[in-house]
Amino acid sequence: MTANIADTPALEAPGSLEAPGSLDASGEVIGLIDIAAIMQAIPHRFPMLMIDRMVEVELNHSAVGVKNVSANEAFFQGHFPGHPVMPGVLIVEAMAQTAAVLVVRTLGLHAAGKVVYFMSIDSAKFRRPVVPGDQLRVHVVKERRRGNVWKFHGIARVDGMSVAEATYTAMIMDN
Repeated sequence: MTANIADTPALEAPGSLEAPGSLDASGEVIGLIDIAAIMQAIPHRFPMLMIDRMVEVELNHSAVGVKNVSANEAFFQGHFPGHPVMPGVLIVEAMAQTAAVLVVRTLGLHAAGKVVYFMSIDSAKFRRPVVPGDQLRVHVVKERRRGNVWKFHGIARVDGMSVAEATYTAMIMDN
């Protein structure tokens, strides 16, 4: 499956993937993607949905996903009792979900509901724990694309400080 952003109709943000109209004059930037549009774009649901909204979205290039980390997260029950820490693998998952929504929004309606599978995760680094009350801001940038294979670099930040980063490759496929 291949698509060119020039061939992809503009998509409505924040709430819907259906109607054209929210792109700015450059034709590339979307200001906000809300939770309803995220859930329309990717199949993840609670407790595995790791982003609450997306901001600073530049189609075919980059995006920032936001996760408000709450003490009510299911994973805190076992990681670690009495000292809750968000698992690093879920931070990388938040990077992947941010990239997946960017891919779907870049490709347009025909990509909605498709699944993006990890192919590789390289150079993952974890710099400090993410705990309840933190707001995780996941910055992803597309490094390259070949057909349905996309490579991204992600950096997760809390209060502007890097908490994790990774380079990863994923493939978009039919569900």
